[in-house]
Amino acid sequence: MGYSARRGFTNGKVSGVQRQAEMQQKIAEMQEQMNATQEAVEAQEFTASVGGGVVEAKVNGKKEVLAVTIQPEAVDPEDVEMLQDLVVSAVNEALRQAGEAMDKGMAGITGGLNLGAFGL
Repeated sequence: MGYSARRGFTNGKVSGVQRQAEMQQKIAEMQEQMNATQEAVEAQEFTASVGGGVVEAKVNGKKEVLAVTIQPEAVDPEDVEMLQDLVVSAVNEALRQAGEAMDKGMAGITGGLNLGAFGL
């Protein structure tokens, strides 16, 4: 085992500095993959319909509502609450689909590792 002021103790194996540089490179690559996946999911659209298709909601991967379609037969002036519930259900289901797609995309990169503890 030798000693170098630059490299510290070495025995012909990878030094701690080299391991750290490799780890930083892997983290940078993972971050790039995560950004690409996020952009891809954000560009997708997710649609959900409820009430036998009388109410439909479309959202994007950014979880922004793009459209809500209501068939005329769903409009009953005597039962506005039901229509409101259908709209909420359709929007929530479309948002759930978008969130699930994002989670699935990120899990493919991180191998299911929860990076929330690291602020990622």
